Amino acid sequence: MTREYSIQSKLKVQKTTKIGKNVILYIFLAIMAIIVIVPFYWMFNVSLQSRDEVLKLGPFANDFNPSLFPHELTFKNYPDAFVFTETTTGSISFLPALRNTLIVAVFSTVIGTIFSILVAFALSRLNFKGRELIFTVLLATMMIPGEMMVLSNYKTVAALGWVGLGDTGYGSFYAMIIPFLISIFHIYMLRQNFKQIPNELYYAAKVDGTSDFKYLVKVMVPMAKSSIVTIVILKLMGTWNAYVWPNLVAKPEYKLVTAWLRMGFKDPAGVGDLAKVLVNLQMAATIIVTVPLLLLFIFFRKYIMSGVSRSGIKG
Repeated sequence: MTREYSIQSKLKVQKTTKIGKNVILYIFLAIMAIIVIVPFYWMFNVSLQSRDEVLKLGPFANDFNPSLFPHELTFKNYPDAFVFTETTTGSISFLPALRNTLIVAVFSTVIGTIFSILVAFALSRLNFKGRELIFTVLLATMMIPGEMMVLSNYKTVAALGWVGLGDTGYGSFYAMIIPFLISIFHIYMLRQNFKQIPNELYYAAKVDGTSDFKYLVKVMVPMAKSSIVTIVILKLMGTWNAYVWPNLVAKPEYKLVTAWLRMGFKDPAGVGDLAKVLVNLQMAATIIVTVPLLLLFIFFRKYIMSGVSRSGIKG
């Protein structure tokens, strides 16, 4: 009887402990979810408020003090965001900025993905001296923050005549695309995925007289489709969100949508602070730019999860 009571007590303690851990876990996840969601809610909330509601006149003129909830929904902020930047002299317009972003995104994604596939194939299937050393060196560069490369990259593109007074053509596009074509993380992810493909397939293809390039295109690329789709999506998202480097090297007519969000809402009358006076239009524009990325993730989330998880399995 005593032994049975002891077992029941232990089971109760284990059950109580498990419940307590789950409660703590869900509380932590709820707090993290709130931290992530609040900025998006605030952005959406401000985008639906009128200028008068966003600016509460108090001790200081044009105080930025939006309401927690819109008292009157103002959906016209969304079309007004386009109309304002299209008609204001000196502002960056949405359509040219969108065109520039799509050009940079398409070229950097297509060329960068092809380079990543070729390099990953060479590091995973071709046997040559120094292969592991080269991969180790490339992997070590991931430890270097990207900000440390800004100065050297800028001096390089300036020496090539792609920025400044030497740029007489499409130098801004070259400067935004070429320095960041290669991603070591994408090469690493593809290499890990390629190494999971059985060697027997490669040997059988070589016996049949298949070239390395044909084997890559016909066998390895289809089998690594999920990782390649993941790389394409990450490339597109990186270009869509890029701000510091494009804003540094691009001429005004080649700015991207991120520059439009930051500098395209100047007060034509020159009255008041930009971040206060036109923040409702700016938040509406931010929603417009964010929606494509959200839709991209929603529709391709399975590929992203599958590609990242498969690349993490040791082949």
